[in-house]
Amino acid sequence: MHRVEWEINRLVDEVGYARASELFAKLSGGKRLRAKLILLIADTHPKAPLLAAIVELIHAASLLHDDVIDEATTRRGVTSINASNGSKVAVMLGDILYSKAYSELVGFDEQIAKTVANAVTKLSVGEMIDVELSNSFSSDEKIYLEMLYLKTASLIEACALCAALLADKDPKPYAIYGKNLGLSFQMIDDILDITSDEQTLGKPAMNDFSEGKTTLPYIYLYEALDADEKSRLISYHQKSLDSDSKEWIKAKMSSSGALQKAFDLAKKVSNEAMVATDDSRLASILDTMIKRSY
Repeated sequence: MHRVEWEINRLVDEVGYARASELFAKLSGGKRLRAKLILLIADTHPKAPLLAAIVELIHAASLLHDDVIDEATTRRGVTSINASNGSKVAVMLGDILYSKAYSELVGFDEQIAKTVANAVTKLSVGEMIDVELSNSFSSDEKIYLEMLYLKTASLIEACALCAALLADKDPKPYAIYGKNLGLSFQMIDDILDITSDEQTLGKPAMNDFSEGKTTLPYIYLYEALDADEKSRLISYHQKSLDSDSKEWIKAKMSSSGALQKAFDLAKKVSNEAMVATDDSRLASILDTMIKRSY
């Protein structure tokens, strides 16, 4: 991972714009899940750290744009770039990271370059679907899972597939692993947004629902409520929730089994990823992810 961090900073510095490097340094690196996945699968390939760095630049760019769309004031516990420097700066920094990543990506095998590029297209489509879903309360589980795949899982799927290609391994089982890892990772995030506190999350608890996101626990809760309770839940959508509203939602999540149902699906998807490959190190990532507090 030290090599990956070095490559990331080298690529940003190569842009030749000190302001971009300065702003990028303010970003939290996060879990580096995508980079770690590439390094584990293609652990002996000399270009694996560079591919990992490229993907992390793409991921960082997508988060910068995501924060602008969501008007987020924090990211991973620190002030977001759009909050501190404005949305225009955040968008352009994201564009710089995207373009630099693509300029390096073309140095890889054509199949790898196309796979990552196609995943970024899917990511962007997923973001657009997410924005449209946020316009009103949606209880459509199928559409939500499709959005989840496009916005989050597709890039992780591409990471695993491309790492397998680098290492001359059969890409199919690794692609299945990556897709399911991405899906279960986001499902756990959906749950933690409800069960964790602001200090742990680095953002307000239940922020997803306040922003208009109807995640799996809310979809399952809606299915379990009576007519009056359904109306009450919808009335909270896209609203700043007070403590009473949050306590009502949490109580209903618990009594209805909605949280457990969402966790069971995350566990099922995670288990499907685990059986796709026989690599114990990849299984360890899944185990850590499914048990994390954030």
